[in-house]
Amino acid sequence: MKRFFTVLLSVITVTLYAQDTSSLLKEADSFEKQQKEAEAIDKYKQVLVSDPVQMKALVKLSELNVILGNIQTEKNNKRLYFETALSFAKRALDVDNNNADANYAMAMSAGKMTDVETDNRKIVAYVKDVKTYAEKALAINPNHGKANYVLGKWHYEMTNLSGIKKIAVKLFYGGLPDGNIESAIQYMEKCKTLEPYCVPNFLDLGKAYKDNHQPTQAIETLKRLVRLPTRTSEDPILKAEGNKLLESLQ
Repeated sequence: MKRFFTVLLSVITVTLYAQDTSSLLKEADSFEKQQKEAEAIDKYKQVLVSDPVQMKALVKLSELNVILGNIQTEKNNKRLYFETALSFAKRALDVDNNNADANYAMAMSAGKMTDVETDNRKIVAYVKDVKTYAEKALAINPNHGKANYVLGKWHYEMTNLSGIKKIAVKLFYGGLPDGNIESAIQYMEKCKTLEPYCVPNFLDLGKAYKDNHQPTQAIETLKRLVRLPTRTSEDPILKAEGNKLLESLQ
């Protein structure tokens, strides 16, 4: 009888825990839809208190910190958010290094670190990580929309490196990486199909078409961009940039 009640208590505990996690995930998702990223972050952190290996929470915490980092105007604040995003991505990878979302989160956050890092060797390490983890995510799941975008953006940036980042990559990478604009467009076009509301992808795809001397495709892409629904706090900024670029092409 004692064993029966012990088992029953365990079942009840697991059930309540599952319900609590599910409830917190729904609340976090609701805050995301309201573009309240800070509140969503708090909910996902609550999930990790009871379940430190909850993959969705870890990946979302990486994504949301990147979004908040992107809208910061002060570089130190950006760096803090991007470093936090990277730390959650690393935790996700530690949970399962063969998970497509975890590898995508690592690629995404490493890409953001290249924008704020000042140490040349670290910049190059992050540049390499973007490609390594994005390619692994796509090897696991070729239809991972956001991983396609991250790899496409990597190719685009490798064709447009300038300033300190270009010097660092040339010096420590052993020459410029093998990025090309056609690959950038290919990956971002695939993301456009798989993630039709991904505002950053549309903006960078429009830029890639412009730089590849394809103004008709650039204009079409940017027109779609400015009509997309706003889903994150970052979207209005990106759409405004896209609209400015669109006006310059018409």
